[in-house]
Amino acid sequence: MEEAKKTKRISRESAKKALGLYRYIAPYKYRFITGLVFLIFSSSSTLVIFNYLGDLIGAQMDNFSDRVVQISIVMGGVLLIQAVSSYFRITLFGYVTEHAIANLRKDVYERLVKLPMAFFSEKRVGELNSRISSDISTVKDTLTSIIAEFVREIVTILGSIVLLYFASWQLVVFMIALLPVMGGFGVFFGRLIRKLSREAQQAVAESNTIVEETLQGIATVKAYTVELFEIARYRKKTDEIAAIGLKNAKYNALFITFFVIFMFGSVTAVVWFGSYLVGTGEIENRDLFKFFFLSVLMAASVGGLANSWSAIQRAVGATENVMAILEEKEEHLHTESLPRFRGQVAFEGVSFTYPNREGKLILDHISFEADPGDRVAIVGPSGAGKTTLTNLLLRFYTPQQGQILVDGQPTGSYPLHGYRQHLAIVPQDIVLFGGTIADNIRQGKPGATDEEVADAARRANAHDFISQFPSGYRTLVGERGTKLSGGQRQRVAIARAILRDPAILILDEATSSLDSESERAVQTALDELMKGRTSFVIAHRFATIRNCNKILVMDKGEIKEFGTHEQLMASPDGLYRHLAALQFLES
Repeated sequence: MEEAKKTKRISRESAKKALGLYRYIAPYKYRFITGLVFLIFSSSSTLVIFNYLGDLIGAQMDNFSDRVVQISIVMGGVLLIQAVSSYFRITLFGYVTEHAIANLRKDVYERLVKLPMAFFSEKRVGELNSRISSDISTVKDTLTSIIAEFVREIVTILGSIVLLYFASWQLVVFMIALLPVMGGFGVFFGRLIRKLSREAQQAVAESNTIVEETLQGIATVKAYTVELFEIARYRKKTDEIAAIGLKNAKYNALFITFFVIFMFGSVTAVVWFGSYLVGTGEIENRDLFKFFFLSVLMAASVGGLANSWSAIQRAVGATENVMAILEEKEEHLHTESLPRFRGQVAFEGVSFTYPNREGKLILDHISFEADPGDRVAIVGPSGAGKTTLTNLLLRFYTPQQGQILVDGQPTGSYPLHGYRQHLAIVPQDIVLFGGTIADNIRQGKPGATDEEVADAARRANAHDFISQFPSGYRTLVGERGTKLSGGQRQRVAIARAILRDPAILILDEATSSLDSESERAVQTALDELMKGRTSFVIAHRFATIRNCNKILVMDKGEIKEFGTHEQLMASPDGLYRHLAALQFLES
């Protein structure tokens, strides 16, 4: 937390990362450059207008009526150029920004989806959601307006200095002598505001995480009546955000107060010195008015430059967050298909520790074999390493020691995407995606026909209840499938696995959360699903594993026993028999 809140200045490294955005602007660089040209025209037009304002007032004071008309016509033409330039600048920058940000969003989302499970075990969903929404929005605002404002202010300041010099070099020297004071305070307040902005971004990301977690687990929140606890947790974080915002506002107020005092004091001093020069005849009235208007314009640009620089610093921080995701090493999802596996699986001395839990051995020298078509039940107390074993088979993680073989070849030798196409999992906590029932079943085989989807549903014992819905297979399942019952969600997931037609199947507590009636319906579907496949069945209920021909008993990351039900029950002091006795007593 504290590390995340540290102030990040725009260093060479952070600037280099921020420049990574160039590859998203590059395809539209000619439009972007043209927009910059129009921006320079627009900024230059403003300089010309303020320059002529001094001439206009000076001509009126000296009763040069012809000169007044000429200047007014020129100013009208300059205003027209400025209006046209502003239109094209905004249009071109808008085009570049929208396309660049759209491509950036696609790449960040694509990279997130392709990242390994180890990444997600260390990150929270709310934080990642903040990165793809809040941080990218900050980058978008920068590309849309802040960079344009920054360039405009630089052009205005430089142009003003040139025109001011021609108006009165004495006043320029006098004014420049006042700038170091302004610059020193600007640097001081800029650092404070940058630090607070960074802290505010982190706090907002954390508050988004709380919202995400609460809404995803809203059923648990209500079941355990912890609404007030979650509300208090969110209030504490929002109060923290408000406190940071108030502190930021205080420093901004102090900076603006100083800026106003300094600027009005500077204007007063410049006018006094200019009046003295007019009195001595060293400059004319029109030069003094010209200098005054250009000074006001430059002062406004200097103030705007500080705000733009602060915004750019925030954008650099947001860009670093986004680029950090894009720099993460992704899984290589090769699209080539592999011949269907026979389904022979072997674990050879596999040991594993999760990346975020170093020092805690989850699997300790696991070795066993499963022949094609075997049904291997994996049983044991909670925390024994059962799910971790299947996660390694799915290649969510890589073991630190040993290897896993499929059809005699190390799993790492197969292209990842092609390898996983021959595996399917039906977990305990079924996740259905927003869309129709057909869409969710079709995830098992994208592009499957309606007939294939319906056939998979029939084999999963799901067609009858789907047909009873008014919209049938076009029924929307709701967020995470909340419009379906637990048994219905399970059967939709089984239909999805049947449609995939995997060679290796993983059932992770697929019936443990169901009532007896739903369990019978789902178990029938599971028996159909397991036909002709190598199946790994994680279960606590012994009724679920009655049809398995091999049973693997695990405890504390080790295989304690391995055999058939009859063999394991014959061991009077065995862990399997002990677990079976406990379940019998519970029944």
